[in-house]
Amino acid sequence: MPTTLKITVETFPIAGKFVISRGAKTQAHVVTATLINDGKEGRGECVPYARYGESVDSVVAILEAQREAISAGLDRAALQERLPPGAARNALDCAFWDLEAKRSAEPAYRRAGFARLEPLITAYTLSVGSPEDMKSAALQAAGRPLLKVKLAGEGDEARLAAVREAAPRATLIVDANEAWRAETLAANLSACAHYGVALVEQPLPAGEDEILGEILHPVPICADESAHDAASLTVLKGRYDAVNIKLDKTGGLTEALIMAELAQKLGFGIMAGCMVGTSLAIAPAVLIGQIAAYVDLDGPLLLARDRTPGLTYEGSILAPPMPDLWG
Repeated sequence: MPTTLKITVETFPIAGKFVISRGAKTQAHVVTATLINDGKEGRGECVPYARYGESVDSVVAILEAQREAISAGLDRAALQERLPPGAARNALDCAFWDLEAKRSAEPAYRRAGFARLEPLITAYTLSVGSPEDMKSAALQAAGRPLLKVKLAGEGDEARLAAVREAAPRATLIVDANEAWRAETLAANLSACAHYGVALVEQPLPAGEDEILGEILHPVPICADESAHDAASLTVLKGRYDAVNIKLDKTGGLTEALIMAELAQKLGFGIMAGCMVGTSLAIAPAVLIGQIAAYVDLDGPLLLARDRTPGLTYEGSILAPPMPDLWG
């Protein structure tokens, strides 16, 4: 029986707004691929990201172009060669994983080589804003054990000071989203060390990060926009201490697992990350979270409304997905 494809575009409101150095948004636009075979359905969600030249329309067009191949028997292995890394492949790859699990009655995590899935402690993201606004947000989240602090360049030390004052016991990760420059790098890293930051994410623009291999790292530095798939890792050696693995960058769980294995062999720490999406997008990333030193899978916590059924969060503790959601 041939496999059929259904494509759905949905919009989920963000609670308040999500602000990083590149701008703000109040809605999460997601694309879901559903693969149907013999009464079983497998789903995968992706979040098109303009930073990587993607849009909802472009991702939908890529998915539409796969209908004939899917009907003719395209499988998850062949998909890796057919499409490049990115959001469209992620949606299909995760849908294949889910369909395989539903058809075999073997959970996706076992097919991926895990004996079981453990609950995870996820970071909770504080959007960039004025020091006063960020202090207020940090006060509300001060009971969470791990906070991810978005920064934007000028004025970042004041932002850090405000967040640290409001949340003195939380572990802090900061994410500059490429907003720092070489001339401010040393001062910003020094400020991060002073305020006890555990990890700095993507301080410099991708492609302009060579200097990271020439300086001391008073705080470990993690690649995000510079790290996409396994092939991108070798050049990052010596520049970064860790890599942020996101399924929308790798093009799905299949490549993410390969990337994680190579990252470990090369000596990188691993962060499991996400775009702002629903529980369906986060569920397969929970597998990467099992081998990550830092987990940043708070996408659904940032939404005003999530899918039903969704993932279960108790504070910052993320429970493994149930089969009716994914896997």
